Amino acid sequence: MVGTGGSVDTFSVWDYVVFAGTILVSAGIGLFQAIRGRKETSSAEFLLGGRQMTAIPVAMSLTASFMSGITVIGTPAEAYNFGAAFWLFGFAYAIMSTVTAEVFVPFFYRQGITSAYEYLERRFNRLIRIIGTSMYIVQTILYTGLVIYAPALALNQITGLNLWGVLVATGAVCIIYCTLGGLKAVIWTDVMQMVTMLAGFVAVIARGAVLQGGLTNIWKDAGDGGRLEAFDFDPDPLKRHTFWTIVIGGSVMWTSIYAINQSQVQRFISCKSLGHAKMSLYLNMVGLWVTVSLAVFSGLTMFSIYKNCDPLTNDDVKSSDQLLPYLVMDILADYPGIPGLFVAAAYSGTLSTVSSSINALVAVTVEDFIYPVFKNLTQRQITIMNMGLSVLFGALCIGMAGVASAMGSVLQAALSIFGMISGPLLGLYLLGMFSRTANSIGGLSGMIIGLVLTLWVGIGGQLYPPTSDKTNPLPVSTAGCNNTMSQDFTTPAPVTLTTQPEYRPALADSWYSLSYLYFSLLGVLTTIVAGLVVSSVTGGCKQEKLSSDLFVQKSDLIIFNCGRSKDVDLIEKHPLDFYMSDEMSSTNKLNVHTEKVTRF
Repeated sequence: MVGTGGSVDTFSVWDYVVFAGTILVSAGIGLFQAIRGRKETSSAEFLLGGRQMTAIPVAMSLTASFMSGITVIGTPAEAYNFGAAFWLFGFAYAIMSTVTAEVFVPFFYRQGITSAYEYLERRFNRLIRIIGTSMYIVQTILYTGLVIYAPALALNQITGLNLWGVLVATGAVCIIYCTLGGLKAVIWTDVMQMVTMLAGFVAVIARGAVLQGGLTNIWKDAGDGGRLEAFDFDPDPLKRHTFWTIVIGGSVMWTSIYAINQSQVQRFISCKSLGHAKMSLYLNMVGLWVTVSLAVFSGLTMFSIYKNCDPLTNDDVKSSDQLLPYLVMDILADYPGIPGLFVAAAYSGTLSTVSSSINALVAVTVEDFIYPVFKNLTQRQITIMNMGLSVLFGALCIGMAGVASAMGSVLQAALSIFGMISGPLLGLYLLGMFSRTANSIGGLSGMIIGLVLTLWVGIGGQLYPPTSDKTNPLPVSTAGCNNTMSQDFTTPAPVTLTTQPEYRPALADSWYSLSYLYFSLLGVLTTIVAGLVVSSVTGGCKQEKLSSDLFVQKSDLIIFNCGRSKDVDLIEKHPLDFYMSDEMSSTNKLNVHTEKVTRF
């Protein structure tokens, strides 16, 4: 009987057919884009889609890029264990989208860049650009490995799919369509994968509503179980999720992900006009709202079904990340192909994130490391190099997924990575974009200090996790379990740091308990303050006058654009002259090779 515990069915033949079909369609899109654009093999076409993408597919790709398998599996489990507070990220998404669209998009579009880190050299120096790019590469490879490994592990233990075969297959498919199709393949595949993810959530909610007698009963059960108490206005920064940690900390964290992360910047600058680029961010905001709403409601549906028999406490699963896959096999096994759709949804999230990462890693490597050294490469050499780098980074991400199997609490690590590394980087960008006092010494010093602090608190929080009074898990029950033997899993469950170590230092209940959502805010504030102080001491106020193009201008901000003409000068670099940005940066001049006026 559904919701009473015990073993569940595994995949049927039709489930494998649906799952494999989704993977093959993803690979097919890459092949189609490669054949369709075989005569358009420039670096601009491969890395930026020829700067001719429109708002809707780019918006769906922006949403899918960080709605990974971790989101598909982890967000419903979050709502099941901690309630609907995750819905408050809707406020953070709105703030992030507005700031990114009205400040960063016009600024980057005006710069005419391919790599987001080109700006760091123009504003500061080449060393800071190299460090920023290296931080991004390390962060992205680590995060992508976790994204591949975590959902594969959870789904392997529920469905019986071979873990390592799935890991390699996931990476291989991403390599194929990234290598052959470039950014256009990634974006159009993300569109298909976004639809698949949403369909998976809808299937779970619809079947749950039938079993529980309607959505109203699901909502009532969630309320009775304390899952709807989302608005906690406690200002304590040590509490994991409150209104303030999510709205303030979450806004800064997501801004660091969307505003300066190459995976996202590469998408909105691939749009054919500034208007399309901005619109893609606002449509993305709606996409994020829909995705998080469906994910959270899937978690509430899961609680309604298991309110009297928690599978984790009943030892039916080994970790909370297996709850949703367990639910799918419990309630949808009688519908051949539907569990396969859910697994396809989870892996669609993973595929979109991995493909986005690979394409962005290629872009920053070529732009920041190769072009400045090898400036006379032919177009054919560039194309072959782009494809070779896609294979290399895909292999590294698969390798990192293998390393992640020995890392312990991989999901919490994945949640914290962007805060620890992107926070100081966002602080550096804001320092450069808004302050003429900041110099290279101050910028570098501020970023290093910010990075040290965020790594200190982040790693400390992993080693000594916060106690339950800070994380606030909600009560569950096993009163309705039938106590049957749980499924015999063939792969060990992921190690989670739910038990406290024997020794806890004094900082464990204060500094190390800081909410992970504040990591990014800590990095931003530390970098800006330390950067300004060091710059002031080292002659920042006396440095030679810098070009105004290196700073945010009034025309970049929405409040100064009301009633103005919508004719916007957009800077576009010739695809064979990308490397010229490195020569221009040495003199801090933005000489334009090609200009065009675009109406939107």
